[in-house]
Amino acid sequence: MPSSTSANQHAPDARHVQAIRSFNRFYTQRIGVLSASFGADLSLTEARVLYELAYRDQPTAAELGRDLALDPGYLSRILRRFESRHWLERTPSPADARVSLIKLSPEGQAVFMPLEEQSNASAASLLAKLATGDQQTLVSAMATLQRLMAPVTKEAATRTVVLRDPQPGDMGWVVQQHGEIYAREYGWNSDFEALVAGIVQKFISKFRPEAEKCWIAELDGVKVGAVFVVRQSATLCKLRMLILTPEARGLGLGGRLTDECIAFARSKGYKKMQLWTNSCLDAARAIYTRRGFVLTKSEPYQGFGKDLVGETWELKLQTTQGKGKLF
Repeated sequence: MPSSTSANQHAPDARHVQAIRSFNRFYTQRIGVLSASFGADLSLTEARVLYELAYRDQPTAAELGRDLALDPGYLSRILRRFESRHWLERTPSPADARVSLIKLSPEGQAVFMPLEEQSNASAASLLAKLATGDQQTLVSAMATLQRLMAPVTKEAATRTVVLRDPQPGDMGWVVQQHGEIYAREYGWNSDFEALVAGIVQKFISKFRPEAEKCWIAELDGVKVGAVFVVRQSATLCKLRMLILTPEARGLGLGGRLTDECIAFARSKGYKKMQLWTNSCLDAARAIYTRRGFVLTKSEPYQGFGKDLVGETWELKLQTTQGKGKLF
């Protein structure tokens, strides 16, 4: 009879199956999973959910369930339990108030930190038994294992997204990425990089932390994006310099950065958010459309070595109750 294995799969050798099972038994014993105590009466799965909430930037429950391959009902029970212990905070998504963004509360962080310290100490203890060269060999082998197994399971490795304040060197990176990406993907010349550099210089020199904000997006510890909110007046702000590197696209990060801008602007009492873009930037325009921005002006022009159509988009904001003043 013909094999039922699909064209992109290969029948495993029985010895290899047993080798993987043997490794699983060895590894779970060595890292202490069989006798692990996670404190606060937590199961292994609950401890993992707690970890994800600590290191992700306000995911939705659907995102957690998808990335951890958890049954929605099971995950919902875990989150309800966390809420009953006051470990969890929910806030409406700026893009859709029916969807909640979740994060650990200060009480939840207080529960998580001892567990994190315990896990770090355990890993350090395992490595300390090996010579420095052997430590590197082990870490490299584990990276190879993770890389090979990801496509086999047809699951993307869990990605850690962090949106943070800028640090020294980040602003130069923002200018560089705009210059490189727009030259490579749209053929724009260095005039565009010069424009971005001027905007960044003005943002730094005239920065008003009570009314302006920059987010740097990291994916698995690597810078992949940025966006800015810049004050124009007491009632008007601009969304500027939204950028994502190619490897970060398709993950919803552009929308996430835009949502942060909208939420910030509302909390500061702005009445309107405005942005300028170009008609050829389809992905960015789709993000703005889905969030209620309206095209208010369209004008052809020559710039950056191309014939372009510049566009102004606006979003009317409903301010958060009780936070209607900027200063």
